[in-house]
Amino acid sequence: MTVDLAGMTEREYFAHVAKRLGMFVVGSKLAGVEGFLDGYDEHARRHGGPGLQGWREWLVARRGQDCNHGWQGQVRHIALTGGWKKWDLTPEEESRVIEVLFELLDEFLAERERLESSR
Repeated sequence: MTVDLAGMTEREYFAHVAKRLGMFVVGSKLAGVEGFLDGYDEHARRHGGPGLQGWREWLVARRGQDCNHGWQGQVRHIALTGGWKKWDLTPEEESRVIEVLFELLDEFLAERERLESSR
């Protein structure tokens, strides 16, 4: 079965990536997912797309407080509600962060789609 990645919306594309993470990120590790998203963002912006512009700010607003972490730290703060204090995560924490990351990304993109369609 052939999948038309180029014809997908961003939300469809990232849902596809999340379901088949090992196809896009070697080892399906969090650091790889973060690198993949950073690369996606840079490529999209270089070619005139919005990429993930506003993603960190959206996460800060969602969390209700700011810190000096990039979007990666913001996602960890949201996902690990018991308190996140170290970059080295247990496998369970890493799985949780990846799961929440894709949920948050979908929410962010859905909100952006709604704003764009109302213009």
